[in-house]
Amino acid sequence: MGEQEQLEFSTYLMSLATSALVQLGEAPDPETGEAHPTDLAAARQTIDILGLLQGKTDGNLTEAEERLLRNLVRDLRVRFVNANKRSPVA
Repeated sequence: MGEQEQLEFSTYLMSLATSALVQLGEAPDPETGEAHPTDLAAARQTIDILGLLQGKTDGNLTEAEERLLRNLVRDLRVRFVNANKRSPVA
């Protein structure tokens, strides 16, 4: 892989976070620009994946990566709780 083709861990994290925001109905689809209906089950799964990555990578990240992941997980969990209050999971 060339230098520009290499996937950075932070880019991967941001991709997952963007997916969660789309699933929470808080961001448009980055490819189409269209809003999608809220999918709380999918959002929960994506946020859980980020949490799993947080646990599995503990001690193996740069300080910036660790801070990014911690902040993303915290922010998305709060957003999930707020979205769940508006539209509870069936």
